[in-house]
Amino acid sequence: MPRRGSEQVTFHAPIAAGPHLVGITFVERSEALDENVTRGRMRGRGTLPAIAMATIRGPYSPTGPGDTPSRNRIFVCHPSSAAEEPRCAEEILRALAHRAYRRPATDDDVGDLMPFYEMGRAEGSFDLGVEFALERLLVSPQFLYRVEREPTEPSRVSDIELASRLSFFLWSSIPDDELLAAAESGSLREPAVLEAQVQRMLADARSQAMVTNFAAQWLFLRDVAVKDPDIFLFPDHDPSLRAALERETELFVDSVFRSGGSVLDLLTAKHTFLNERLAKYYGIPHVQGSYFRRVELGPESHRAGLLGQGSILTVTSYAARTSPVLRGKYVLDNLLASPPPPPPPDVPSLATEDKTDGAPLTLREAMIRHRADPVCAGCHAKMDPIGFALEHYDAVGRWRDDDAGMPIEPKSELADGRVIDGPEGVQAFLTSRPELFVSALTEKLMMYALGRNVQYYDAPAVRAVVHAAAERNYEFSAIVEGVVASVPFQMRAGSPPPKENEQ
Repeated sequence: MPRRGSEQVTFHAPIAAGPHLVGITFVERSEALDENVTRGRMRGRGTLPAIAMATIRGPYSPTGPGDTPSRNRIFVCHPSSAAEEPRCAEEILRALAHRAYRRPATDDDVGDLMPFYEMGRAEGSFDLGVEFALERLLVSPQFLYRVEREPTEPSRVSDIELASRLSFFLWSSIPDDELLAAAESGSLREPAVLEAQVQRMLADARSQAMVTNFAAQWLFLRDVAVKDPDIFLFPDHDPSLRAALERETELFVDSVFRSGGSVLDLLTAKHTFLNERLAKYYGIPHVQGSYFRRVELGPESHRAGLLGQGSILTVTSYAARTSPVLRGKYVLDNLLASPPPPPPPDVPSLATEDKTDGAPLTLREAMIRHRADPVCAGCHAKMDPIGFALEHYDAVGRWRDDDAGMPIEPKSELADGRVIDGPEGVQAFLTSRPELFVSALTEKLMMYALGRNVQYYDAPAVRAVVHAAAERNYEFSAIVEGVVASVPFQMRAGSPPPKENEQ
């Protein structure tokens, strides 16, 4: 039986060596809200049960070091006598430094690690010496940071630096042996070799990290977990649901990126990924179980594409209500790379009641009065029609036909006279000029790849990537290849000359 101490639970279970799927859940005994709700003491994860941390310890009473893939990768040699140990230790540390520092290891690199091996060897065994040296390697700045020295004038990055750029872009991790070998041979920059490496790395399971991290950065998916909708209005919007919403979008983006189809499917694809909890939340039948699976959406569904997913709709709302402004700005900024200018100072808050008789205003009425101010009208004319077209989705992404008893009015007119009517109207608006969406995606992907904001002088590179990708129906792999082959990715800008008073 578990032992409880304050908020901790410890459970001992015999488990055989090897990979296992471990699940932790709570058994619901009542749908009643915790009394802390009425006391106003909601903090952190709210009043619903949640896991803060789970730690798995073991093995207990081991009989030997074991034989694991990671251990075999470390111990590239095994000394047969004490006299062979120093030479073997140097061989092991040179191989480790080669991978960890993403370049050929030098004698100085090994010399920095050997004293730590000798310290561990003196205290115990050969394995302990390697462990001490490995601990030293893992705190080295050369491992923890990717250092590129700024040249005095624009120059190409070296093949070794290009390998690291490519690996951290596509895998969020260090280069593997094959990529390092291509870089060290000086052939990585050759177009055919570079393209082959990109295709190999995209096909590798490690590229899942790029899809997940890029989607989190581009679509603000990290905000889903910390979003805290009003618990009285949305009592079922708990941490597990927010995790499911985030996972749905991650799997959907991954499926589009890996399908070989067009990235425009992100806007219009009639499928998504659901488990039973999320399917019930959306009102989609015949989905059972906690695992996610691909679900084809019927013609009557309003969930096609990214803008039909609860993650996007939740992060573009306030805690208690929707926001046409936030949703319109999100579409302009993230999906069209055309953000509106920042609001002017001293913008009044949105009035929710009529000033004359105090009658409540619908959200649309309040927004119409707000943008009657000429100072506000210009920006709102771009954002509001897009946001109002998504008003059938409430603040947590559920479909609705009315708002507090008032019917939803999803039809609006843009400043150029075009009419947007409902989610399907937004999709038609975004796909009417596909190059704009692909340009926005390319900018965001290049920003992710470079680790910096895209500047005005990067615009020609972005246009070149989009133009080349159009010939391949805007495949995601074509965009990735274009980013990798671009000048910003393969070049490093020089530092500006010092000012006279700085010399």
